[in-house]
Amino acid sequence: MEPMKPETSDPRVEHAASLIRNVPDFPKPGIQFKDITPLLGDSGAFEGVIDVLAESAPAGIDAVCGVESRGFLFGAPLALRLGVGFVPIRKPGKLPGTVVEEHFDLEYGSSVLAMHIDGIQAGQRVLLVDDLLATGGTLCASGKLIHRLGAEVAQVQVVIELADLGGRANLATCGLNEVLALLQTP
Repeated sequence: MEPMKPETSDPRVEHAASLIRNVPDFPKPGIQFKDITPLLGDSGAFEGVIDVLAESAPAGIDAVCGVESRGFLFGAPLALRLGVGFVPIRKPGKLPGTVVEEHFDLEYGSSVLAMHIDGIQAGQRVLLVDDLLATGGTLCASGKLIHRLGAEVAQVQVVIELADLGGRANLATCGLNEVLALLQTP
């Protein structure tokens, strides 16, 4: 797999790209895992990524929703930077209280995501954040949860997009048209 290319010429994004490493055949043969731990371990690079995401967010965001689990790593500090609340989107059984769930298909099977029904309010503009966009199934399901609660996904932000997997096009089919990826694989 070719190296990632920044979607922008921002030196903060270029530095982040230099820290993300490919781990072949993890967690199973044929997968090129994108290891973000070196990026997270470099406070300057991590802060730079959060800064770029915050600067790229549309105006009038009311909340940031992050997808379990690596979406939490970028979503929570981004929410703090934007001065709004953070709402976790989790696997079933991980949230106390009343939740709304969305079932969705994966490449080999199915899964479920959940969020608190009072995590966001109808009419709010939400920033949906995850570390990676692959086929788009998880983010599409997350967007459906947000829409079911009456809120609008103003933008989807990811650090890495695996462009050859068609996730951006899949997001468009579920109404998620505003997508920002800091880094893309060719």
